[in-house]
Amino acid sequence: MELDTLDESWLAALKDELLTPSFLSLKRFLRDEHVKGQKIFPPAADVYSWSRHTPLHTVKAVILGQDPYHNDHQAHGLCFSVRPPTKAPPSLKNMYTALRKDYPDFTPPPNGLGLLTPWADRGVLLLNTCLTVRAHMANSHANKGWEQFTQKVIDLVARKRTNGVVFLAWGNPAQARCKGVNGMKHLVLKSVHPSPLSASRGFFDCGHFKKANEWLRQRYGPDGEIDWDLNVAPEDAGV
Repeated sequence: MELDTLDESWLAALKDELLTPSFLSLKRFLRDEHVKGQKIFPPAADVYSWSRHTPLHTVKAVILGQDPYHNDHQAHGLCFSVRPPTKAPPSLKNMYTALRKDYPDFTPPPNGLGLLTPWADRGVLLLNTCLTVRAHMANSHANKGWEQFTQKVIDLVARKRTNGVVFLAWGNPAQARCKGVNGMKHLVLKSVHPSPLSASRGFFDCGHFKKANEWLRQRYGPDGEIDWDLNVAPEDAGV
């Protein structure tokens, strides 16, 4: 699957990781899940969609999620994002609220939707730390090997993107993932998770979207800023 669905830039950089005992064990686990008839999200073709929307050489910012959405018509390989006609889940709605505080003119996707492919196509790596989940069973694929693989992805970004990258680390698990990031080269922005369970404890006023752009402008010039607007018709959003 990796040869067919991982973007070439990532495949070249991760080829050794794909042969590690941890990853081979993960592949055996996933194969067993399919043999048992378990429904897995996201669909196999979407597990690595983050890599195709955001090739390694284009990464300017990283938003870290945790587990993929585990209900039907939600997960498609980009953290926090959902494809039409699914409406934006609560955590994503809270991200929209924070964005409006930073950029009052921010426009979310039409009709209450939650498709974030425009961000991914503009250099925002939307990466869950666990890339698959059993349907309707949160965290069912945790501690099976994905965490080691996605840590390698994070470490690659930190090492290869020498001009600097902004890591948006929301919640303790995401912050733990960024512990090894060199703060002299990159910017790590920390806050509570946008979940309704925690967002009121500082997420809404964290200012991360604006802070990210201010830092990127210093590193890359005016063209380095990320356009956070999402007012893009689904047919034009690279679904």
